[in-house]
Amino acid sequence: MESVLEVNQLRKTYRGSTFGLKDVSFSIPYGSIVGFIGENGAGKSTTMGSILGTLRKESGTVKVFGEEMDANHVHMKEDIGVVFDSMQLPGDLTVYKLGNVFGQVYKNWDKEAYFHYIDFFSLPKKKKIKSFSRGMSMKLSVAVALSHDAKLLILDEATAGLDPGGRDDVLTVLQEFVQGQKRGILLSSHITSDIERIADFLVFIKAGEILLRIKKEELLNEYAIVQCTSDQYKEIEQNLIVASRKNGETTDVLVSNKEALPPSMKTKSFSIDDITLLLMRGVKA
Repeated sequence: MESVLEVNQLRKTYRGSTFGLKDVSFSIPYGSIVGFIGENGAGKSTTMGSILGTLRKESGTVKVFGEEMDANHVHMKEDIGVVFDSMQLPGDLTVYKLGNVFGQVYKNWDKEAYFHYIDFFSLPKKKKIKSFSRGMSMKLSVAVALSHDAKLLILDEATAGLDPGGRDDVLTVLQEFVQGQKRGILLSSHITSDIERIADFLVFIKAGEILLRIKKEELLNEYAIVQCTSDQYKEIEQNLIVASRKNGETTDVLVSNKEALPPSMKTKSFSIDDITLLLMRGVKA
């Protein structure tokens, strides 16, 4: 078994809506972080909900640790840590009291680890959670997710609302989480620089359909964006073109192998943010 999570041909539709997941497939190898990238409404949260069983899928399979996902299995709840942007923690509790509550919820609750993360994130232990800022609440949710010996983390906008220092802290602990090669993370974020920093694999989704699944290093080292005229566009081998987008008099083109481009064609420097914009707003080849 090579993957902590395997999603295969996942489909989900909504009554009265044209949106749905269209055969979504990807995996999370042990010891890796997968960045899940897409615009609002692309299907990231629907995919995560379908994986966790909070949304009912129409078809497809979800395997966690090689076993078909069943949200009613207690051991699976123990082994999966979840942080959603909309996650609500009991506002009238303090950090201390919240720790006691989760100590009753999770068999593998690690009180020492919990307070390690509370201290690392500089969270007050005696203030009520309802007085926390959004960023503090997100840090607390991450601390909880990391403190019950989970093997898989599913994080939806876990760095939302954090200042640069707070984001750096969260990204640091996530990298540490997967170092033993026995765990994995699915991380969605609109802050693509966060994903670019820590992800090993990237999954791009648009309108419920996976556009690209790829190792981050392969994308950054082998792919390229070229800005070309209509005549230059015709010179590019069609099987190299991943997506394209008109940009005034020229066209930006994402290609899968920069070494196979005509020698006269110059590539642009790019980031994952540039790739995302081209994939989401451009035309798929």
